[in-house]
Amino acid sequence: MAKAFLAVFAKDGEALFRGQEGSSAGGFETTAPVEVGKEYEVSIEDIAREGDGIARVEGFVIFVPDTKVGDSAKIEIDKVMRRFAIGHKI
Repeated sequence: MAKAFLAVFAKDGEALFRGQEGSSAGGFETTAPVEVGKEYEVSIEDIAREGDGIARVEGFVIFVPDTKVGDSAKIEIDKVMRRFAIGHKI
């Protein structure tokens, strides 16, 4: 069975929606303010459903296992996704 593909183009010809690839936000890729392997000093502000602590760097969410609300921790980033990152205490 063939997959349907829909592309919407802006006036300048840039694709706004690209099916499985690229950004669906009109071609504007947001960059995370954190990088894999870098260390950050953070405060745990909340707890996720799975129990991981939630910290933020410039509003960007970072999940940190083995932490609780109110903890201050030095973390290292393990993985960066489009909307969040995962790190661990060091």
